[in-house]
Amino acid sequence: MSTRAESAPGAGPDGRARLEDPVVVVGAGPAGLTAAYQLAKAGDPVVVAEADDVVGGISRTVERDGWRFDIGGHRFFTKVKAVEDLWNEILPDDDFLLRPRKSRMFYKGKYYDYPLRPTNALWNLGPKEALLCGLSYLWARIAPPKNQTNYEGWLVARFGWRLYRTFFKTYTEKVWGVPVSEMPADWAAQRVKNLDLGKAVLNALTPKRNQTRITTLIEEFRYPKLGPGMMWEVCRDKVEDLGGVVHLGTRVTGVHLEGERAVGVSVEEGGVRRYLPASHVISSMPVAELVAALDPPPPPEVLAAGSDLHYRDFLTVALVVPAGAGFPDNWIYVHAPDVEVGRIQNFGQWSPYMVQAGTTCLGLEYFVFEGDALWKADDEVLIERATRELGLLGLVDPSAVERGYVVRVKKAYPYYDFAYKDNVATVVAWLAAHAPNVHLVGRNGMHKYNNQDHSMYTAMLTVENIHGADHDIWAVNVEEEYHEEQSGERPGAGVSGSGRLAPVLPRREESGSARR
Repeated sequence: MSTRAESAPGAGPDGRARLEDPVVVVGAGPAGLTAAYQLAKAGDPVVVAEADDVVGGISRTVERDGWRFDIGGHRFFTKVKAVEDLWNEILPDDDFLLRPRKSRMFYKGKYYDYPLRPTNALWNLGPKEALLCGLSYLWARIAPPKNQTNYEGWLVARFGWRLYRTFFKTYTEKVWGVPVSEMPADWAAQRVKNLDLGKAVLNALTPKRNQTRITTLIEEFRYPKLGPGMMWEVCRDKVEDLGGVVHLGTRVTGVHLEGERAVGVSVEEGGVRRYLPASHVISSMPVAELVAALDPPPPPEVLAAGSDLHYRDFLTVALVVPAGAGFPDNWIYVHAPDVEVGRIQNFGQWSPYMVQAGTTCLGLEYFVFEGDALWKADDEVLIERATRELGLLGLVDPSAVERGYVVRVKKAYPYYDFAYKDNVATVVAWLAAHAPNVHLVGRNGMHKYNNQDHSMYTAMLTVENIHGADHDIWAVNVEEEYHEEQSGERPGAGVSGSGRLAPVLPRREESGSARR
């Protein structure tokens, strides 16, 4: 392993003096590779250290025996023009497919269109239940819950109790692992924020193609034909073509500080430890792991803050079935409480290039905590469970399942408990004072529930900061209206960004169903 990129110091393409020591980028997900690509284009030496053996982070594409799996489903749609331009720069237009968006919700044996469509909802609910839901909604508008800082109260105020229990309670609890009633949050999920029942009905009754003002209602999106990992595999190649270095299977074990700056990074690859000098460190590794790697260690209160940051983990059970046994949706949200699966992807509906002729592949997604029973279960047990749950849902006869695969992903979602903001603030403040050339980017790097495009945007602004700008990357992903409606100009350099937050959740000590 080389300890610096090949290019020597000198003038970069923009006339700016290039950095002498490389920028070490920790992690080869969307944020890390975006940062590396922007640096390499500017002529700066860059080395990427990725602990996994694939690039893309949670935006990877997993391949098993010729089938490809998207971990979580990644629509390529953004209102951040700089990110859209970068997507187009990395992948040629021919590598993108324009895909129709279709998703439904499953509840009590029936499938509801999402977004809600009055005729479909009324037919499934039946006239009596539809009337009761309507009355419940109207009552909630007249006399909403007084305490809407509670997440349950927030939802009930906008949908009424009956619709809340039908369309939100079970799925939300599957995703986060805690009762909705225990979530004191100022947050609304991407599919909920600013989208009340009246707006959903209005959009259903007055349909228009490509309603991009409401993100949830977009009818089409772009998608790399070989899955999202295709974007990051090509990006890695471009970084290396520009003289950057990308090391896989390389775990960062230390970030070394001297004189109020980071001066190098220790890595381990194949049991061999090496040292990389660094002019800057851009970290997309989990904040908890970064703090533990600092050398010398920070004060006890900073170590405690880092170790008190937690995560929600994720696993996919991919089941191969005949093409005719699939369904027309990109994904289905499973609100049924009698199964543990939370969402089901149909990878053949994302791209026909991800499946083999005559088959499709269904990805059953389970939201878990690392170390719980599902996480530790043998692959064969998980495949059997997923096959059985497909049958219980009435989606596919279990006998039609030809084979299965299991993919586990650690730290898929930052866990927002009551202390997370203070913990993150403690770490960020200490780094700003004692290691200002250590830059946090991306979802896990900032412990912030970013989308792929926002993770990329934090990396783009960070590179500009290294080159002399003064952007506040923490302003990215805070604009309340971003996901559902857009007003004014698109976010750009120096402008507050956009995106979604995540709910504040009970700490482990306060809920038996929280982290174990």
